[in-house]
This record gives sequence, structure tokens and C-alpha cells, in this order.
Amino acid sequence: MTAPSRLVPVVFRGLISAAAVVGVAVDCAYGSVPVVLSYFTIWTNVLVAVVLGLSAARAWRRRPDVAPLYRGGALLFILITGLAFHLVLANPSSPFNAVADLDRLTGARAVANQLLHTVTPAGALLDFLLLTAPRTLRPRHAALWLAYPLAYVTFALLRGALLAPGTARRYTYPFIDAARYGYAHVALNALVLGAAFSALGLALVAADRFRPTPPLAPRPLRENRISSPARGPLK
Repeated sequence: MTAPSRLVPVVFRGLISAAAVVGVAVDCAYGSVPVVLSYFTIWTNVLVAVVLGLSAARAWRRRPDVAPLYRGGALLFILITGLAFHLVLANPSSPFNAVADLDRLTGARAVANQLLHTVTPAGALLDFLLLTAPRTLRPRHAALWLAYPLAYVTFALLRGALLAPGTARRYTYPFIDAARYGYAHVALNALVLGAAFSALGLALVAADRFRPTPPLAPRPLRENRISSPARGPLK
């Protein structure tokens, strides 16, 4: 890979990482930090910032990319973030929509909202399609990725149970609002979301298996050997 083409993944991944950092920073600056840091969107954008930031640094230093488990997981989670936002929260026909709250966002907060829910998912997907070597994800990764949403739902429900009734944003998302819908309904919602995570994870693995190698994707590093290892003692 030539020097100019080697800079493309470095710059692009750096920009996506920066977009995630700016979005999180703006949200924290304009809101309560503990509340902001309780959202799945924020968790995932922080993860994207770290993974793509490390990936950019490794590409610059010509080192192997971040492990597929983490790189693929970050992509899956941020795609879920974007899809859930646009299909559920920002969709007026959704029973869990938050359109009224979103319409009140202006200025820097509106920009941060787009960075966190649109720019970083789109950027991570483009990085996967155009700059990442294929055939590195495995079906076992899709199973391991389910630990992330499970950890988040557990955290969100514990947080809601510990906060006093009537606390603003006691539950971070309407579909896990146990006070309003009850734990049985929330458990059903969680199972549906888990099935969606699993299906999308497996679809991501399948897409990675059959997609062509992008022109700008780095080639796997090979071990340099002068000669084959000797079977007997050195002579």
C-alpha cells in the first residue's frame, strides 16, 4: 500500500473517532454527566471512538488492526444505535418514539445528536465496506457480542430500580421503562432486541465472509522467515 493510500484509513478512522468524541463531549457539556453516560448511544460512541482511534493509530504505525471481535462488535453496536434511533425513536409511527424531545434540540445539541446517531454509524459502516479486510469475523463473535446489550439492559434496569419514582429520565429508553410497562413487557422487549442483535450479528458475519476485498484494505501481515525451522539440533 502506497503512503497516500495508507493515510486514507488513518484519516478517515481518526475523523469518525473524533466525531464520536465531539458528540459525547457536547452532550456532557449540556446535560447531566451521570445521565448522559447512562445511555446506550453514549456507551457505544465511546466504544467506537476507542476502537477506531486505536485502529487509526495501528494503521499509521503499520501494525495489525484491532482484533475482529472488538472491531466487528463496535460496528454492530453502532449500527444498532443508528437503526434504533431512526426506526424507533425518531419515527413518529413508532409506539416508543421520542419525536417531541428530539424536536426541542437546537444548536450544538442538534449537531451532537446527528454526530452520535447518524455520522458515526454511517462512518463505521463505510470503514467496514471500503477500508477493512474481509473474512475475519466468525459466527462465535456474534454469540459473544450479545454480552454487550445484556450488560446494558441489566445496568439500565438496576439504575431505574435504584432511582426514586418520578426521577427525570429514570429509564433511559421508553422500551425498557419498567415503571410504565412492567418487567414482563420489558423482558419481552429485551428478547426481541436480543434476537435482532443476534440476527444482525450473523448477517454482519455473513456479509464479511462474502464481500470482496476493498482496494484500500490492508493485506494481512506475513511472518518473514529466512529458512524453514530446523527439525534437529543446530549444526
